[in-house]
Amino acid sequence: MSRLLLAFLLLAAAPAARAQTAPRAQDSAFVRDNYTKLDRQLTMRDGVKLYTIIYVPKDASTATPYPFLMTRTPYSAGPYGEQKYRPRGPGPSRELSTEKYIFVYQDVRGRYMSEGKFEEMTPAIPAGTTARGNTVRHDESTDTFDTIEWLLKNVPNNNGRVGMMGISYPGFYASAALPNAHPALKAVSPQAPVTDEFIGDDARHKGAFFLLDNFEFTNYFDVPRPQPVAEYKPLFKFETKDAYRFFLDLGPIKNANGPKYFNNRARIWNEYQQHETYDAYWQARNIRTALTGVKPAVLVVGGWFDAEDLYGALNTYKAIEKQNPGATNRLVMGPWTHGAWARPDWSKFGPLSFGSNTADTFRKTLETPFFNFYLKDKGSFNPAEATVFNTGTNEWKTYPAWPPAATEGKLYFKKAGGLAFATETDLKSQAEARRLKDMKITPASEYTQYLSDPANPVPYTDGIHGERNTEYMIEDQRFAAKRPDVLTFRTETLPDALTLAGPLTADLWVSTSGTDADFVVKVIDEQPDGTQRLVRAEVMRGRFRNSFSRPEAFKPNQPTKVKYELPDVLHTFAKGHRMMVQVQSTWFPLVDRNPQTFVPIATADAKDFQKATIRLYHDAGHPSAVQVSVLP
Repeated sequence: MSRLLLAFLLLAAAPAARAQTAPRAQDSAFVRDNYTKLDRQLTMRDGVKLYTIIYVPKDASTATPYPFLMTRTPYSAGPYGEQKYRPRGPGPSRELSTEKYIFVYQDVRGRYMSEGKFEEMTPAIPAGTTARGNTVRHDESTDTFDTIEWLLKNVPNNNGRVGMMGISYPGFYASAALPNAHPALKAVSPQAPVTDEFIGDDARHKGAFFLLDNFEFTNYFDVPRPQPVAEYKPLFKFETKDAYRFFLDLGPIKNANGPKYFNNRARIWNEYQQHETYDAYWQARNIRTALTGVKPAVLVVGGWFDAEDLYGALNTYKAIEKQNPGATNRLVMGPWTHGAWARPDWSKFGPLSFGSNTADTFRKTLETPFFNFYLKDKGSFNPAEATVFNTGTNEWKTYPAWPPAATEGKLYFKKAGGLAFATETDLKSQAEARRLKDMKITPASEYTQYLSDPANPVPYTDGIHGERNTEYMIEDQRFAAKRPDVLTFRTETLPDALTLAGPLTADLWVSTSGTDADFVVKVIDEQPDGTQRLVRAEVMRGRFRNSFSRPEAFKPNQPTKVKYELPDVLHTFAKGHRMMVQVQSTWFPLVDRNPQTFVPIATADAKDFQKATIRLYHDAGHPSAVQVSVLP
C-alpha cells in the first residue's frame, strides 16, 4: 500500500471521512452537538488494555436505545482525548452518522494507544482453547468478544446488538470476529478484507512478492513500538519519482535491509522474507479456514479494481458460503478501487465512466439498510445473494449465487498469435496427441518464445510513477504489447457480445532454459480503436506450480504444466471487440524479480539473476489455454 492509500485508510476508518462534504467546523459541531465522546481502556481476558473510543448519541437516554457499530483498526482510533472529536461525522459514512448508532473505534492489540504486542494477521485459535494451563490464549475473536461484553455492561441505553465493519486491514478484523462470535454480534461487513496474504492479498500473489506496495507500506506500518504511541514515524525517508528505476537500482531484495532502509528494524518485513513458502506461518494467517459456525448476518464488499484485496473479498464470501450452509451471507462487487465505495462520489475511474454514483448507490441501498435491518429492525433487507457490477456494460446485475451458473469454455492459444475456443478438430487432435503420448511417441511441438531478462523487466504500468499507479488495473496494454518479452494472442472480431462471469484459469504449457520463472497472464478487452483495456491479470511464481508449500525447480527446456486461477470477473466483451491474452514473466516493480534460478529469493545475490528463454507451447499435445465461464 502506498502512503496515499495508507492515508486514505486512516481517513476511511474515520467517520464519513470520504463521505461528507460539509466544512470541517460544521462537521465537528455536528459531532459535539449530537454525541458524547468517551475514551476508555478496556481490559481483555489476559489483562491487556485496548484503547477504545465511543461516540454515544446524546439522546440515547430518551430515545429508543441504540445499537453499537464498531470498527477495530491498526490505523488509529484517534483522535485521542475526550475533547478531541473526529473532524467529520462519527460514523463510517454520512448515511450511518445520520441514522445514529453508538459508534465504537478500537486500536487493536499492539497498535497505537493499545497495550500488548501486535501480531500480523493474528492467527485464530479454535473454540474452547482460550486457556492452556496457566496461559490465557487470545486472538481477534476473543478481543472482540471481550470488548462487546464490556460495551453491553458499561454503556447505558444500548439495545443489546452490535455490528462490525472495516475496510482492508480493519476488514480482516471484521472477518476475524465471526468465528465463535459473541451472541450480541448480529451484523458484520468485511470490506476488502485482507484474507490470505500468500495466495492473493497484500503480501504475495501465488507466492510472488508484491514489492512496490510492501516496501512503502512497511516503512510506515512496521515501526518498532516499545510502548503505546499516538503517532508513528517512518523508518526512513523514502521519496522517488521513478519507482521502476529505484527498485532496479536497489538490486536483489535482500538489499532492502541495508543501512539506508529497513536495517533489520522491520519485524514483519523480515517475517515475510523468512517465510518464502506457504508454511505454518502463512497457513495460520489464512482466516478462511476459521470462518465456520458463522451466525451473524454478513455483507462482504469488494471492488473489481482493487489493487490490494480483490482476492480477499471474493474468497471471504466463498469460504463463508462453502463452510456455513444456510448462513446469511451476501456479496457486493462494484467498479471500485480499494475502499472507493466510502468516497462521496465514484462515478468514474480514469478513462471509465459508470453513468452513476456507484458509491452513493451502495451506501444508500445496501450498506445502510443492512445495518439498520439487523441492528434496529428498521426497514427491510432482502437483496440478491450477489449484487455485482458488469465492468463491460456499466450496469449492476444480481444473481442468486456467485459465481452464477455459466458454460465452461477454453480459449486456446494458436500459432501466429491466434486465440479461439476449441473446435471439434482441436479436440480430436488433442485426443490423438494423448494416444501418441501413451505410445511414447512425441510429435513435433509448436511454441512461441521470448527472452526474459531480470535486468530489463516488463513494467507493470506505462510511464514514470513514483508510487503505485492504481489505474494499472484498467490500463491500456499497448505499451506492453510492443515488447518482445510479452506474448500477445487475440480472437477474431467478436460477432456478438460475450460475457465472462466468475474465475479465470490460466492453463499453460511452458518451458524455461533456467530453473524457475514467473508467469503473468493478462485478459484484455481490445476495442475497435485499438485500445487494449486490461480486465484481469495475475502472477504465478512457477516454483509453486504443484504446491505452494513444496517448491520445485523446473527442468531446463522441458515442457511443464503451470495452472493457476485468476480472480473473478464480470465483464461483457462487446460485439466488434476482441478478447486478448498477454503472457509475460516480469511485472516490475509491482512484483519482485524472479532470479530465474532455483535459489531462495530473499537471500539471492546479483549473480543469481539470469536471463532465460521462455517457451509457451500451443500444440495438440501441449494445449495452452485460458479457461473461462460464459454467461448465456
